[in-house]
Amino acid sequence: MILFAFATLMPLPLIALAAGLGGVWIAIALIYMTAFAYLLDQLVVIARPEAADLQSEFPAADVLSVVLGIGHFALLALIVGSIGQGVSGLLGTLGLILAGGLYVGQVGNANAHELIHKGSRPLHRLGQWIYISLLYGHHTSAHVLIHHRHVATPDDPATARLGEGFWSYAPRAWSGAFRDGYAAETARLDRVGRSRWHHPYVTYLAGAAAMLLVAVLIGGGRGLFGYLALVAYAQVQLLLSDYVQHYGLMRSVTHAGRLEPVGPRHSWNAPHWFSGALMLNAPRHADHHAHPTRPYPALRLDGEGPTLPRSLPAMATLALFPPLWRRVMDRRARRWAVA
Repeated sequence: MILFAFATLMPLPLIALAAGLGGVWIAIALIYMTAFAYLLDQLVVIARPEAADLQSEFPAADVLSVVLGIGHFALLALIVGSIGQGVSGLLGTLGLILAGGLYVGQVGNANAHELIHKGSRPLHRLGQWIYISLLYGHHTSAHVLIHHRHVATPDDPATARLGEGFWSYAPRAWSGAFRDGYAAETARLDRVGRSRWHHPYVTYLAGAAAMLLVAVLIGGGRGLFGYLALVAYAQVQLLLSDYVQHYGLMRSVTHAGRLEPVGPRHSWNAPHWFSGALMLNAPRHADHHAHPTRPYPALRLDGEGPTLPRSLPAMATLALFPPLWRRVMDRRARRWAVA
């Protein structure tokens, strides 16, 4: 747990200092989220031994998730306030948005993802509101009800098809998740006979409107613009994570006409230790799909499924350039398609 705490909490004071003081602190925050994480991954490529993951109870994991959730909202307020007050110039503001967007899009997203899988209502609500603060509340419904059920099939908007570039994938995945999540939640309300006012999408949309209003109150017009830019970049990080972790992997249909069960070969894993800790073991993605409620410190690497050639953040960066991405990944995905 010490590694998870260090990796995920260290950027909070760095980005807070970047928001308050600007200047060199913006560069330091950016370096931590990019070059520093990549360098540590290269120095120690393979994750720590699996024996440490065989514990069944991790009480500190929930504590860290709550601390990260509180820090997430405080950091958003600091960044929006800083942009509104014009603490940094145009270049500094851009750097702050990039550093903050990387953090909330990678660490904040990973934490919210962990929380929405929790059985505890308060923890689940915290994850939901983290997504709402990123104007992405519908992911709370779509991820659990659609993605986990239909992953690695054409019915899952979050699964990228072989040969599909990220910039084509992103609008399809965003709109598809919103639409399918809404339909699934509506059907669930109909089954239990509850009114539309209990629809989670009412909370998602009203919450998003409230977040926009708070951004204006904290930072005025410039703060609102900065907030929109920050959450847009964070959403790109979230979409990149889904894109990379399932690219080109599809479940086959059995002789009985049914889909094969979700298995290790339907998710791309990454064994890199530091970015794994930074993203709360999200790169151990196959085990998460096999055991969605398993706490992040207990997620394992089975070694049977496909493995990314570089860390998840590095591959997400590569995915921004579709020709280069396809050159690296298509032949690897095809091997698993015929496995």
